[in-house]
Amino acid sequence: MNLKKNETEEHLGRRSRLHEILIALINQQKDLELMDEGIEVFQNPINYSEKYDSSKIIERNQRIIKKYQSLVRSAIALDALLESEQYEISDGRFS
Repeated sequence: MNLKKNETEEHLGRRSRLHEILIALINQQKDLELMDEGIEVFQNPINYSEKYDSSKIIERNQRIIKKYQSLVRSAIALDALLESEQYEISDGRFS
């Protein structure tokens, strides 16, 4: 039972570290965009077809998602490197 509790605590600790790294990476981004809803385009395409191009909205959102995926992969890689070096993320010292 203690083994399972330790595994859960390790998992939560790693998840917390990943979130901290990801937030730090996001904070470093100068031009991080948010996705467009595009809901209006699909609810009433006749009125919005002149102003909005739904394919461009989808392409833009896909590009943004790829950027976020890249940030998540970078956070995972950095966490693995920190773990392999046995760094404490809170103070940057060897443990």
